[in-house]
Amino acid sequence: MFADRSAAGRELSRRLQHLRAEQPIVLALPRGGVPVGFEIAEELDAPLDIVLVRKIGAPGQPELALGAVVDGAGAQVLIDEELAAALAVDPAYIEGETRRQLAEIERRREAYLGRRPPTPIAGRTAIVADDGIATGSTVRAALLATKRSSAGRVVLAVPVAPQETLAALRPEVDEIVCLATPSPFLAVGAHYQQFAQLADEDVVSLLRRRREKMTHSPGGPGE
Repeated sequence: MFADRSAAGRELSRRLQHLRAEQPIVLALPRGGVPVGFEIAEELDAPLDIVLVRKIGAPGQPELALGAVVDGAGAQVLIDEELAAALAVDPAYIEGETRRQLAEIERRREAYLGRRPPTPIAGRTAIVADDGIATGSTVRAALLATKRSSAGRVVLAVPVAPQETLAALRPEVDEIVCLATPSPFLAVGAHYQQFAQLADEDVVSLLRRRREKMTHSPGGPGE
């Protein structure tokens, strides 16, 4: 369906042109969402930043999202209580996984941003971008964190997602732009010709490229 994440981001950006006049900020979910967000930010001439969220996988099933933890002033932990009860998950497991994922968030923040403060989003239109959604637990955490940061409007932009997941996320956003809702959905990677794992260096490079372009553009931070 999509050649790669960059191609998907370029296609998404064409569906987001109506937001250009709002001078939005693009918030991507590392790692896979960053190439998508980069293309959107390039096309809309917008700043690019990240939302640091980590999935809490179920015991023995790391791909099954039991919940998510999101960085910020007081870490926010979202747990699917019904799933946790159905799997009889020990609360000690959740506590341990939460600590482990918070440590990984801290590592990634240092790797991706260093000491650079996050871009202020209060009152602005925030476009939250990822390379696709399956269950939606991680994206939900990112959306809640964005709303908590007092964004003026929150727009979810993804290339592909199940229709039922988008319906569940709709109350959390002002607008959803999704290019495809295939059924059966299978997995996010199944809808890309190339879906290689990204490294931290890829994320850092894209963030730097976009930041440098913003700095040297007329009216940018460096002006």
